Amino acid sequence: MLGWALTFLVIAIVAAVFGFGGIASASAGIAQILFFIFLALFVIGLIVHFVRGRSV
Repeated sequence: MLGWALTFLVIAIVAAVFGFGGIASASAGIAQILFFIFLALFVIGLIVHFVRGRSV
């Protein structure tokens, strides 16, 4: 998922350099949404890991 966010970020940067405003803003929006989804899943995973504790 983080890979997709980075891909859309690169697309947004390239589109911004070439002056394609609509494509750049759409790609940046998608990258931002994917980043926050990834961040939320990461935090949930950390919480689950610490709640479950260590299994021997």
